[in-house]
Amino acid sequence: MMPIHSRRAFLAAGVATGMLAAPFIRSARAASPGLKLGCLTDLNGPYADLTGQGSIGSIKLAIEDFGKLHPEIPVELTYADFSLKPDTGLSIMRGWLDNDGVDAVLDFPMSALALAAGRVLEEKNKVGLITSAATSELTRGGCGPNHIQFASDTYALAASLVKTIVQQGGDSWFFILPNYELGKSMVSDASRAVVEAGGKVVGTVAYAFPGTTDFSSYLLQAQNSGAKVLCLANAGDETITSVKQAAEFGLLSGGMKLAIPFMAEPAIKALGLKAAQGIYFSAPFYWDKNAGTRGFSDRLVKLVPNQRPNKNFANAYSGALHYLKAAAAMGVEKAKADGRAAVLQMKAMPTHDALFGVGNIRLDGQAMRDMLLLKVKSPEQSHDPFDYCSIELQIGAQQAARPLAEGGCKLVKA
Repeated sequence: MMPIHSRRAFLAAGVATGMLAAPFIRSARAASPGLKLGCLTDLNGPYADLTGQGSIGSIKLAIEDFGKLHPEIPVELTYADFSLKPDTGLSIMRGWLDNDGVDAVLDFPMSALALAAGRVLEEKNKVGLITSAATSELTRGGCGPNHIQFASDTYALAASLVKTIVQQGGDSWFFILPNYELGKSMVSDASRAVVEAGGKVVGTVAYAFPGTTDFSSYLLQAQNSGAKVLCLANAGDETITSVKQAAEFGLLSGGMKLAIPFMAEPAIKALGLKAAQGIYFSAPFYWDKNAGTRGFSDRLVKLVPNQRPNKNFANAYSGALHYLKAAAAMGVEKAKADGRAAVLQMKAMPTHDALFGVGNIRLDGQAMRDMLLLKVKSPEQSHDPFDYCSIELQIGAQQAARPLAEGGCKLVKA
């Protein structure tokens, strides 16, 4: 997790206060039905630097860009911290949908919340844009007609990471995971990928979430297993703590490779390149990939100082922009009245933005993304304070994604 000063700087800029939710409105030049977005996020917890103010700022940039295309359509944004409590998140969301006129809800940095929200969105016939939660269950048994998963799921994250490492000789794996839905989904998908690539899983251990700060017993189990690769299926503060403790136990200096599917730029910054060097992870987005990603980063840093965007920020921008374009294409009044129709319109239109290029959304609700295999640079290889990673490989969306027919989504006809 990034130091707290990055969030304080954002607050000091006047973007947010301690309020539960605050509006952001772009004025319209002509009277028109407006759209209202809600961002359900983590502002103060362990995932605040992975989502939080960065997701909010990214949605604001999407609204700004949409305004250049459709200045006649006003757009409002409200946001809330659900304190990583799914019941609290659902209560906030119901209030938005029932009383506050919210048309589409974004972010969902907890898979348990996203899965439960899918059912509520279907009941209320509103739109869910899942831009952080990565469980593959959202497009499997938990798929539905009212949500789209813009976040790359655990299958894609695992496939692009595991297969390459196994091919490089890392053919025995040990997994440490938090005992919640996302960790379980990742280990399930990654374990399958290990076996399919010709490797083997030699051990798996889960720890309690939240509250675990000492990973020594789990790391010792990994060390004693003889595995060539340690996979940490966690995120945020827990990734930082477990990587530091792995270094203290000498796991990395002993030759074990470290794979972290949910690794992100804030954790690399917090660890420093000396501690994080050599870590492999996968993502659909890297801020320094091309001119489009660098341009987005330069804009966002004005709202969220001292960091560069991660995949969740990029997903929030892309998801918000595509929804707004779809609503404009079908007619705002119809989009507001029928969330299912809005989702169908989003699936019918190609996705297109400066961060991901041209893509599509499958019938099961998965936004298709190329995947990047990233490796954290050594201090000597880095030429900029935010020059964190090298792009080792790019894997096409069709190759990285789970085959559509294997998911069991009710929206996909046999």
